[in-house]
Amino acid sequence: MRRPDRLFPGYVFDLDGTVYLGDALLPTAGDTIARLRATGCRTVFLSNNPTHPPEEYAAKLTRLGLPTDVGDILVSTQVLVRFLQERMPGARLFVIGEAPLVRALAAGGFEVVDQADRTDAVIASFDRTFAYPKLQVAFDAIRAGARFFATNGDRYCPVPGGGQPDAAAVIAAVEACTGTACEAIVGKPSHHTSEAVLAMLGLPAADCLVTGDRLETDVRMGLDAGMSAAITLTGATTAAMLNASPVVPTYVIERLADLLPA
Repeated sequence: MRRPDRLFPGYVFDLDGTVYLGDALLPTAGDTIARLRATGCRTVFLSNNPTHPPEEYAAKLTRLGLPTDVGDILVSTQVLVRFLQERMPGARLFVIGEAPLVRALAAGGFEVVDQADRTDAVIASFDRTFAYPKLQVAFDAIRAGARFFATNGDRYCPVPGGGQPDAAAVIAAVEACTGTACEAIVGKPSHHTSEAVLAMLGLPAADCLVTGDRLETDVRMGLDAGMSAAITLTGATTAAMLNASPVVPTYVIERLADLLPA
């Protein structure tokens, strides 16, 4: 294990597999974050999972005993809305995704459509209702010139006892049939998300530590942005995976309590 020897002014925490799993905080998570807050450290939470709005994540943390304001939550959905507002304001979108994402895009000023010939851009996301008719519309729209974006590229979402296929499976299906690569995946580890979270913190990257359970998203994003990055072995990453990975975190911890200097 390699644990930090100092406190950081800002902490970014992944949620699933890092702070909680299912409907329970992971061991030491609540106490550790409470102690960091008590010392004046800024703590924010980041999730690639677009199936819940920020308000639900804040309410869940609060219900689990970790009171959290919605302004301290950043979800890939929010990053996507801002990304599209800057590049395609008011665009017509065909969304392969669940209701919270659809509602957020509509609230962001976009028209959500289901006809290929009316689609300006196809959005791929975590969608547990994904079926062949959706793939057909995406196929027809992209072949007719629609652009192609995604919320996140996670292969699976961890859940108690295993996982659920995530947005990477949807992206791969659309890419395979259209021969068109996704133009941008805005969630972790992209710079779109790291810039958004640093703006939330209001701190330079060197003063921030990202902690998560995935090397390819959480750790890579932090390192690419100039932040320190800790991998926790409480979720998707095992010690064997860590040893085989080209992504080398700044710190390796077994539980969140290891973030506190000895």
